[in-house]
Amino acid sequence: MNKLKELDRKLIQATQAGLPIVKAPYASVAVEIGTTEADVIDRFGRLVERGIVRRIAAAPNHYALGMTANGMTVWDIDDGLASQKGREVGALDFVSHCYLRPRVLPEWPFNLFAMVHGRNRGEVESKRSEIAQLLGETCRKSDVLYSTRILKKTGLRLSQNGD
Repeated sequence: MNKLKELDRKLIQATQAGLPIVKAPYASVAVEIGTTEADVIDRFGRLVERGIVRRIAAAPNHYALGMTANGMTVWDIDDGLASQKGREVGALDFVSHCYLRPRVLPEWPFNLFAMVHGRNRGEVESKRSEIAQLLGETCRKSDVLYSTRILKKTGLRLSQNGD
């Protein structure tokens, strides 16, 4: 198992609820943990390289942005084409995340998932139609699963005592 250096642990603890929303967030974190902005950036880079941190990204609250219709579109794509088509779908500017999952036959034939957000279901359906056009004949079947409640999303969490 990868042992974390004490300063790396402090960095993760200081940012596990998110980076501060300030002009220079890495500098702010650096002051909090007793290092430099350059060191914070370098440490994050190494943590990503080691696979301890997967990515650093903005996570907008879609509801606060007026995007209250949220649909996970699901697609039945030939397994041999699913990775390629998944990259194409994931590159669409309105897809927030896209991934492959194993099928659970015969109940669940879908293997490609793409999340889209809209101000209403009509907007989500329009985006779903764009994905369907992109996939064309490679798609055998599709559906959309609409969110019915907000689920709390969190990233990596370390306790204060290092557990």
